Amino acid sequence: MLDIKFLRENPDIVKQNIRNKFQDEKIPMVDKVIELDEMRRSMQQEADDLRNRKNVLSKQIGALMKEGKKEEAEAAKAEVAKDAERLAELEGVEGPVSEQIQKIMYTIPNIIDPSVPIGKDDSENVEVEKFGEPVVPDFEIPYHTQIMESFDGIDLDAAGRVAGNGFYYLMGDIARLHSSVISYARDFMIDRGFTYCVPPFMIRSNVVTGVMSFAEMDAMMYKIEGEDLYLIGTSEHSMIGKFIDQIVDEETLPRTLTSYSPCFRKEKGAHGIEERGVYRIHQFEKQEMIVVCKPEDSPMWFNKLWQNTVDLFRSLDIPVRTIECCSGDLADLKVKSYDVEAWSPRQKKYFEVGSCSNLGDAQARRLKIRVNGKDGRYFAHTLNNTVVAPPRMLIAFLENNLNADGSVNIPKVLQPYMGGTEKLIPQK
Repeated sequence: MLDIKFLRENPDIVKQNIRNKFQDEKIPMVDKVIELDEMRRSMQQEADDLRNRKNVLSKQIGALMKEGKKEEAEAAKAEVAKDAERLAELEGVEGPVSEQIQKIMYTIPNIIDPSVPIGKDDSENVEVEKFGEPVVPDFEIPYHTQIMESFDGIDLDAAGRVAGNGFYYLMGDIARLHSSVISYARDFMIDRGFTYCVPPFMIRSNVVTGVMSFAEMDAMMYKIEGEDLYLIGTSEHSMIGKFIDQIVDEETLPRTLTSYSPCFRKEKGAHGIEERGVYRIHQFEKQEMIVVCKPEDSPMWFNKLWQNTVDLFRSLDIPVRTIECCSGDLADLKVKSYDVEAWSPRQKKYFEVGSCSNLGDAQARRLKIRVNGKDGRYFAHTLNNTVVAPPRMLIAFLENNLNADGSVNIPKVLQPYMGGTEKLIPQK
């Protein structure tokens, strides 16, 4: 969410930013919110004047009563009563106007970083850098569920009977591989100085609206019927929410946390949810990283975060690349975002396995996460990034470590988590 003072003083910048995000239908919102803000400030000023006038009249009434000027005192009381009626009227209008302003401000997109490429959608995202040499072996690589099935490692049919499409049972070596990757990612981030955390898997509505846009909320979140609770779509939601309404001492920054959680997503409007696979699903597990820092440090932390993911995937012998999201592909709260994509030898192309985002002070402003600095208080900057999210990550792992005989190599860094196993041997 933007600072309304910034919007008031820089309406043309805000409008151009909206154009850069190809959301021209939101441009009239800028003038509307300025109009409503002027109305609110005018009402607030009148309300303050009435409260001051009440204090003055109250003192006058006391003095007049002492002097025995009852008639004049009664006239002053009538003025106080009249002002009280007007004050109640103003307060009754000010609340709805403030709510309308907030709703619009929640809809106007954040100002993107000047380095973000201008583009309409993800087809105009820009490749930044490749890491590792993508290889296509001289044998055919099966679809990822076929690889898993060769190890008796997945049962989609049973999951369909139990929960419907978009769910899965992982079993045996594949389930152990899944858990091993999560455990390795946890220790990988701890070794890089991040504090490990297991957060709540449900959050209240005020946290939901603090960490994401209304459009994202509608497309992603599962609501708990009869409760003010939502299942998290990623642990970033509850991890950033941890700091809601907090004043953080500047000396304690940055706060660097890595968290494990299951994730639940409606995937509303997503293509492929009916496909026989685990690329886009309603439930998965994830290791995440978040940073709460000073504004001047957020660009540096952004680069550190995406590099962590690249380093983890390279340690597992998986080639990756970074893609910068163009303006039209950025969610409204984001200032800048990179996707990390892994190489798929079967498809002969890269696919997304993680996303790194700098949200500036947008989430902190919504959640009131403030920093107590030597020069006064200010809003923190927040960032998040995927460490690893199996089972999607397992697709890249299995394809890139598959041998011609159907066995799968286990990289050295992962072997301790797999009981020393160096290679998985198919059962079918």
